[in-house]
Amino acid sequence: MTEFTSTKPYMVRAIHEWCVDNGCTPHLLVAVNSQTRVPMAYVKEGEIVLNLNYTATKDLHIDNEVITFSARFGGVSQNLYVPMGAVKGIFARETGQGMFFEVEALLPVSELKATGVSESEPASDQAKQTNNKKPTLTIVK
Repeated sequence: MTEFTSTKPYMVRAIHEWCVDNGCTPHLLVAVNSQTRVPMAYVKEGEIVLNLNYTATKDLHIDNEVITFSARFGGVSQNLYVPMGAVKGIFARETGQGMFFEVEALLPVSELKATGVSESEPASDQAKQTNNKKPTLTIVK
């Protein structure tokens, strides 16, 4: 039997397009792990919310494996790399409408080396910063 590709990247692209078409700001909820490249100073309880609006990003590319783009944080441009497996959700900032997913397990070290991703980047202990207040999301029907 043929194994199908995941529907997750297609849903992420569709919700992103829906947000943009309706004048909403698409936000991506990401579970930060050893494969994720995001500014660690903005990570709260192992998660980060990223603005995926075209006005906030440069060279946004969403494919079946990864989301990559450049964005400014504190005035400094940074290149971001988010594996599709780390995506927890995509939603409209203004309404909260969107779709949320389960986070996939980390790739084994052997697969990391095969994809060219270093297991030492970024420092995962920075991602363990805690904050007393965790962001909450509600599912809107």
